[in-house]
Amino acid sequence: MSKRVLCLLVDGFEETEVVTPVNLMRRGGLEVVIASLHGGVVEGRGGLRVEPDADFEELEPQTFDMLYLPGGPGVVELLADGRAASLAQEFYTAGKPVAAICAAPLILQAAGLLQNHRFTAHFSVHGELPGVLDERVVEDGLILTSRAAGSAVDFGLALLRRLAGEPVAREVAAAIMV
Repeated sequence: MSKRVLCLLVDGFEETEVVTPVNLMRRGGLEVVIASLHGGVVEGRGGLRVEPDADFEELEPQTFDMLYLPGGPGVVELLADGRAASLAQEFYTAGKPVAAICAAPLILQAAGLLQNHRFTAHFSVHGELPGVLDERVVEDGLILTSRAAGSAVDFGLALLRRLAGEPVAREVAAAIMV
């Protein structure tokens, strides 16, 4: 049975940070479920409309092996809603990896998960995240973070490596000529 990844979306997500990592993980045999937090079609910051695989309310989060939180302006809504931070805490407490890119590490901060961990994030939120590193991808225990859309390929491969192993990540990287 393949490993499962839950990817949460709300309007305002950064398209590249969803499409690229999700595509790479699926190429590597992972089951990635894109879930709308509020149900229905979700629109990215650039107007790309995504029909989610499921509504969040219909899922059993405990059946997933990793939580993936893309960034973009929608992170403000995810923070205000609070369910993403609670879910991140649940995954972390259960010993499951939590991944966030761009501004989404703010959700990990709200969940209390960044203390004693190395992490990175988009430069626009550096002032809100003490200790942020200026690196493309940072993996520290169960916390995986990346800076922005420009590091989405690196991050997608890191997520794939975490759940499917190095040989699978190398095979997918070779197929896309990285």
